[in-house]
This record gives sequence, structure tokens and C-alpha cells, in this order.
Amino acid sequence: MIFSRHNIFSRITGSDNFFIVNLLRGSADILSQEEGRMLHEFLEGKEIPVEFHESLKEQGYLTDEKAEERLYQSKYLDFIDTRDGDEVQLFFVPNYSCNFACTYCYQDEYSASKQALTTNVIDAFFTYVKKEFAGRKKYLTIFGGEPLLNSPKQKELIEYLVRMSNKSNLEICFVTNGYSLVDYIDILKTGNIREIQVTLDGIGKVHDTRRFLKGGGATFSKIVEGIDACLQSELPVNLRMVIDKENIDGLAEMAQFAIDKGWTNNELFKTQLGRNYELHHCQATTEKLFSRISLYETIFQQVKTSPHILEFYKPAYSISKFLAENGSLPDPLFDACPACKTEWAFDYTGHIFSCTATVGKSGESLGTFFPEVTRNEEMISSWESRDVTSIAECNTCNVQLACGGGCGSVAKNRTGNICSSDCRPVKELLELGFNAYFETDNN
Repeated sequence: MIFSRHNIFSRITGSDNFFIVNLLRGSADILSQEEGRMLHEFLEGKEIPVEFHESLKEQGYLTDEKAEERLYQSKYLDFIDTRDGDEVQLFFVPNYSCNFACTYCYQDEYSASKQALTTNVIDAFFTYVKKEFAGRKKYLTIFGGEPLLNSPKQKELIEYLVRMSNKSNLEICFVTNGYSLVDYIDILKTGNIREIQVTLDGIGKVHDTRRFLKGGGATFSKIVEGIDACLQSELPVNLRMVIDKENIDGLAEMAQFAIDKGWTNNELFKTQLGRNYELHHCQATTEKLFSRISLYETIFQQVKTSPHILEFYKPAYSISKFLAENGSLPDPLFDACPACKTEWAFDYTGHIFSCTATVGKSGESLGTFFPEVTRNEEMISSWESRDVTSIAECNTCNVQLACGGGCGSVAKNRTGNICSSDCRPVKELLELGFNAYFETDNN
């Protein structure tokens, strides 16, 4: 019997207890200080009590190597079969223009195309979707730039997009800065809206110093007005807060604001935190960015002193929250990158891209849907083949089935190779998560 290569074993932050997790077997346990000591001794080659040895074997933490390989292959095939039937998210970019000048924009160096969106391009997009994704569950997300620019022409185009999505029986989402939401409510109410994603980076000046109008100008109050208008019109809102070291201290205040507004009690309201990170050229040399683990270490400490944050946002800490809420582990994650599998992106110039991280970026086009259909099958195949079985660094990594290899675009930016890793600090996040969701003052 061997110690499974998929075991994740460590001490829980701030505790004498340990945890052990195995996603391949679906096992997770909290170990006492004594059990943790015995397991460390086993890993050092020492004898452990028979009863404890049998318990580890029963849970799959000790396993036959060949049997584990067969289980891995079986679970992998199950994953591929499931993914092939998963819902596809289709992104459409009507423009890369924006009325904001956010301090961390990653699209601000994109070359502006003289080509404008037309109904012919929209028609070609829906024709392509109908053919290429026939029989697949799918939904549409309108992305930018800023898709909801407040101009008569833009409103006509967005109204047409909504009408065509209705005709195609597609739910539709919008990712918007929220500044002109009030002006679009009547159009949005005509669609089958899955959600409206809006960003607030803090309260008042905290937000306004990060996300302001081109040429200057505050945006916070108008966005709040737009969120209120959406919820009053029964349009689901996903509020995103982009976090770095400049605004992290405003998280508790942001949470209290949302609570006081009554947003957090509305079933149509949800939240997410986004880590401000290096994508393409932006933020390459600044000191204000968190690493993945340092962000959640900071949130972990803030929740201790401001527990109301959890009414606004509950950190996932890798798979910890899922385990706490469901009483079981998620299925093994063989691939965390949806590009060219369950996510595709398209823009108003008629080009096809792998995902939102590559859409509009020079050299990343995978083909066209307008004025003619073309596909770079070699590049598409590279994205399609990316998972932990094709990434050399993942092969011997014990957290691969929780990490899934990370983001393909970030990995490609770093190494030039799509099939390289974008590693997640899974063990460190679990150390925090087991404390946050399983430890108590008495245990």
C-alpha cells in the first residue's frame, strides 16, 4: 500500500488539528493532533497502530498504486463525458470602447478597430452559434469594453442583441461598469436576463479613485442607483469587488453598505471578489497586488474582526466552502480552464477567441464568423487539449485535482505555452478554510 499521490495533508491554521483530503476518492477528514503526529511518523517510514493504518486504508489515503491509476482514468473519462454535456458560455463583445478610465484596465492598449458593430455581424454571430453549438446547453454574456454606453446607436444594437437572444431561446448576461444601467432598464427587462454583473470597488471615494470617468468624474452614486433599479425591476445582480492592497481595508465597509441597502437579503443579489492581477500588460511592476494566498490570508484576518463580511461574501478557500455547505467534496477537477470547451468569445470585428482573457488581444484570434467562417483548428486543438493530463508540471502534483492547472491564458502569458501550469495555492487555502468553516472555539 502507498500513501496516495492525491492526498493533501497539512495542519489547520491556528489549530492543533490537521486535515487530509483526497479528491480522487472523495474523502476528507479532520485529524487530531495525535493522529496528525502518527501520520507524519508513517510518512517518515515508522510503524503506526494497525487500527489507524486500517482507517487510512478504508478512506483511500493508503491505496494500491495500480488500483489508483485505474480509478484516475475512470474519473478522468467521467469528467470528459460530463464536460462535453456542460453548458457553454458564449461571450460577445459589441465594442472595446469605454466611458471609464479604470486604474487597472487590461484593455486600454487594445487597438481600436474602425469597424463598427452592425446587425449583419450580430446575425452572423447567431447563425454561427446555431450551427456550431447545436444541441448544447448555452447562454450568452455581453462583455466589453463597456457594452451599455449611453448613446442612441448603442441602445439600438443592444436592443437587437437582446431580441435575437430571445429568438434563439438564450438566457443573457451583461458585464457592465453600471454607470448607465438606469438608462437601459427598459431594454434589459425585455430579455431573459440571467444576471447583470456590476463592479463596485468600495464606498464613495474609495471606488471613485479607482473607477472614474474618462476625463475625470465620480461614478459610485450612479452605479448604486443602477443596482437599485435592477433589483426593483427583478433583474438579478452579481456585484463584483476588485481587490488589491489599495482598497482591501474597505471590504468591511463595503459589506456593511450592501447589508444596510438590503441587497444581501435579496435573493436576486450575489457577490464575488476579484483579485486585481497581472493580465497582459496591466499592473506589471506595481507593489499593490496580492498573491492568491496573501489576499485570502488578509480576508481571513478581516473576517475575524468584522464577521459581517460573511453576509456579503463567503470565501471559497479552494474546496473548503463547498465541503462545508454540501457535506461532500466536489468531483475531481481535471481542467480549470474552460477556453474552447465550455467558453468561447466573439467580437464585433467578426473574430473568434478562446475566452474573455484573450478576446480582442492581438495574435489570439482563432478564426472568424464574419464576413466568412474560418477556424484555426491547430490553435483550437491546443486549447481543447489543455488539462492536467497534458501539463507536465501537474503530473506529479498532489493538488492537481483541486487546482485543475489554473488559467490557460495566464500560463501562456508566463511561458508562451498553453499547456503549462498556472498554479493555485490549494494547500494553503485549505489550511485557512478548514479553520474558517470547521474549527470552533471549543474544538
